[in-house]
Amino acid sequence: MLDIAGELSGWLAEGRRFAVATVVSVGGSAPRGPGAALAVDADGTAIGSVSGGCVEGAVYELCTRALLDGTPVVERFGYSDEDAFAVGLTCGGVIDVLVTPVDADPAVRSAVTAASHGEPAALVRVVRGPAPLLGRALLARPDGTRQGSLGGPAELDRTAAEEARALLDAGRTGTVEVGEDGSHCPGGLTLLVESNVPPPRMIVFGAVDFAAALARAGRFLGYHVTVCDARPVFATPARFPDAHEVVVDWPHRYLRRTETDGRTVLCVLTHDAKFDVPLLTEALRLPVAYVGAMGSRRTHTDRERRLRAAGLGDAELSRLRSPIGLDLGARTPEETALSITAEIIATRRGGTGRPLTGSDTPIHRTEPDRHRAGPDGHRAGPGGRRPERDPGAAAA
Repeated sequence: MLDIAGELSGWLAEGRRFAVATVVSVGGSAPRGPGAALAVDADGTAIGSVSGGCVEGAVYELCTRALLDGTPVVERFGYSDEDAFAVGLTCGGVIDVLVTPVDADPAVRSAVTAASHGEPAALVRVVRGPAPLLGRALLARPDGTRQGSLGGPAELDRTAAEEARALLDAGRTGTVEVGEDGSHCPGGLTLLVESNVPPPRMIVFGAVDFAAALARAGRFLGYHVTVCDARPVFATPARFPDAHEVVVDWPHRYLRRTETDGRTVLCVLTHDAKFDVPLLTEALRLPVAYVGAMGSRRTHTDRERRLRAAGLGDAELSRLRSPIGLDLGARTPEETALSITAEIIATRRGGTGRPLTGSDTPIHRTEPDRHRAGPDGHRAGPGGRRPERDPGAAAA
């Protein structure tokens, strides 16, 4: 439900009664993943979506029923070849949906408030298990504090909070299996953990026209966009109104001292060896999600030679997307930005970049778990790494 926290926060402030349906699990092809939610208030107003339209009517009715009887329920929706007109997903997938009335549960209220303010938090709810525990909620924060209870022994709450912080650390939403006694061994209870983390970062290096278009596309996709360039005459907020911040600094020095994590994407558009080589030497050693660099194939060959001379090996160089973007035949800055963001999405979601027409690959994929470990096999925390500040940071 945290994906609609902004609207729900307003409902809570107004004292509205409402019920929320949340996607718990997905099988096969389905339009939306775990955590997607639809909420219905006592007046019949609805916000959000669990399926993009396939089963919204039936889920709406479940929410209105939950408001009347106060009973949480988990319902499964799928597609039946025998009865194509039955309520189900026409895409052929299966989703399980948890429907719960929301009254004054302090854990839920705090989770919604935290999410609406962009604060990191994980909401844990029981989605399978004994009826008295169904829908019970617990809020876990990165600092180790928690709020609420799942209604079992104290050990259950401690285990749930540990599992929640692990998923929060990775920026993931999903289910975990635990024992009713709080053991980590699967069996007895299934918990849905919804993680709310700050937006992922897109750092664009090079204050060029392509960067302006890419900043606009990155913001549209939900990234916190930073544009960085060492030249103050070009790196100005007026030239990049869609960037959240514009930084004047040498790119490699800025990257060395700023926060990155396993969701960060780095787009190098500087197209100048004196910027590219020290920057990419830093970037390709970080556990980030994507590193791409603009340039011709000739530029790429020269750049790779320089990077090898700087000490990078095959494993590090294999992470570099260069020339940057997918082959869309892009010409304009806007088309190029689309090409780059398409490659970022394909990298994140495990897509091929090939046309879906005539392809037998899945349309909706399970997102690869790219956030738990970096290229060296070590797991990155929620802030990735914050390197020590360059002692010469004040120098040109």
